[in-house]
Amino acid sequence: MARAVVLLASLLIFSNVARCAFSPTFIMDMAKILIDNYCSPERLAGMEEAIEAASSNTEILSIPDPATLSSVLTDGVKNTIGDSRVQITYEPDHIPAAPPAMPDIPPEHLAAVIKSTVGVEVLDGNIAYLKIQHIIGEEMAQKVGPLLLEYIWDKVLPTSAMILDFRYSVSGELSGIPYIVSYFTDSEPLIHIDSVYDRPSDTTTELWSMPTLLGKRYGTSKPLIILTSKNTIGIAEDVAYCLKNLKRATIVGENTAGGTVKTDKIKVGDTDFYLSVPVAKSINPITGKSWEINGVAPDVEVAAEDALDTAIAIIKLRAEIPGLVQAAATLIDDNYAFPSVGAVVAEKLEAVVASGEYNFVSTKEELEAKLSADLLKLSGDKCLKTTSNIPALPPMNPTPEMFIELIKVSFHTDVFENNIGYLRFDMFGDFEHVAAIAQVIVEHVWNKVVDTDALILDLRNNVGGPTTSIAGFCSYFFDDDKQIVLDNLYDRPSNTTRGVLTLTKLTGRRYGSKKSLLILTSGATAGAAEEFVFIMKRLGRAMIIGETTSGGCHPPENFRLGESDTFLSIPISHSDTSHGPSWEGAGISPHIPVPAVAALDTAKGILNKHFAVQK
Repeated sequence: MARAVVLLASLLIFSNVARCAFSPTFIMDMAKILIDNYCSPERLAGMEEAIEAASSNTEILSIPDPATLSSVLTDGVKNTIGDSRVQITYEPDHIPAAPPAMPDIPPEHLAAVIKSTVGVEVLDGNIAYLKIQHIIGEEMAQKVGPLLLEYIWDKVLPTSAMILDFRYSVSGELSGIPYIVSYFTDSEPLIHIDSVYDRPSDTTTELWSMPTLLGKRYGTSKPLIILTSKNTIGIAEDVAYCLKNLKRATIVGENTAGGTVKTDKIKVGDTDFYLSVPVAKSINPITGKSWEINGVAPDVEVAAEDALDTAIAIIKLRAEIPGLVQAAATLIDDNYAFPSVGAVVAEKLEAVVASGEYNFVSTKEELEAKLSADLLKLSGDKCLKTTSNIPALPPMNPTPEMFIELIKVSFHTDVFENNIGYLRFDMFGDFEHVAAIAQVIVEHVWNKVVDTDALILDLRNNVGGPTTSIAGFCSYFFDDDKQIVLDNLYDRPSNTTRGVLTLTKLTGRRYGSKKSLLILTSGATAGAAEEFVFIMKRLGRAMIIGETTSGGCHPPENFRLGESDTFLSIPISHSDTSHGPSWEGAGISPHIPVPAVAALDTAKGILNKHFAVQK
């Protein structure tokens, strides 16, 4: 009611500018047309009461120029009901169009019309391309069906993918919707494609797929791309929306115009004004919504002029996907650190592809995201995923001064009360690189804490890195009287297990096995840092304080998928699990769980209390 009153008020306000000889009932006649014919009557709730309330108003429309009045009234109605399709025009010479009778056109002339209105081409890669500007209805389809087959359909039927270009489609017949949609569905079961509500008759017509067609169907398995633009309007929008929600087509291009399946132009009273009003609306049975007013949103949004090239790229990618996923499955089966899990993941991944779940992947990024998500779901391992192959940095030849500055930035040391040492670093380095600068690290880092009575090792922000230096770092916290087996690592590609032992010779002095060692962890502690924490906890050499670690993996290797530029990150080794579960995928729980931000104060408190008791 309120909206309707606003509508009439806005119209009546415009009628009070200056007087002219239009009928005082003009506004009422126009409102009555909307009430009786507008396809979404819920937007006009209370209109009849508003008309009755305004009926006593004796003002007459007074804008002198009919064209200006039409524009003003159109804006008022559009803004009030929120529908840009409604339009008021002044057309004194308008002759209502009668439905054209189907002319008896010679076949050769029909063939020429079809060739001029439907562009057909087979592109490289066996891709069919159909440019459709008008969607014909049932009557025309029956008349020209054999010609459509001969000049168009038979040429594109053998292709491996199809592009329907609706970027320039501005007209069509409602009865043509089931014809087009049915060629891209199966004959059974029949599918409820659309429902069209007609306001004047207050009836709803259901559109269903057709059990029989002239010629063969394109089927449901081959890729189908529909190109759209901001000018795509009407019946083409309906076809695109139906095929999109049936999960049969991918829409590429721009958001469509948001037209209607049917508009009537109705004379307003005895005037030369006409009200163009959408009298029917589509209600999709899958979404329960309509594409009208707001248009059809593309699945892949690009400028209309780029839509064709984008569609071709999508089709080519989809042709490669089964092979790429098969390559991923084979790589996992051959290289994943846990063989039994890898075999199951590979088998299930192939089944996922066969089920069609990858049929609507449109970009490399979508492929990588879906593949990573599927691998996580199937394996439970967040380290098994797609990745970017980052080229190795070129070797550097830093000066001794540069080495020193780098080490100062990479390591942080301190000595707290009671001669408690503190050492923080946020990544493990490769053994060869670390060995080359070991003496520099000892002089500028290690010697600052090696003589402390207890040490807090802060790995809360350590994200891992190579594990090659783990054995050497662990060795500083054990004595040199015997070698200790730190861990056993299984390597999948070679199917071998090797022991990780403490080193007999080190640069600098050892911290030894007697002094207290506390390690701080957080949910960010990952990879090589977790391997170090795992070893020190399992051997009882350190107290762990903070949060459960990330639950990552030993450094994975990157494998290229076929000839593509997509890579797969696969953990190829794992800590020995013969004596119990490892840290991979689960993380390492601390001895003393506290929030990461409180871990340092907790560690200092424990050590200070310990030293106070000793005193």
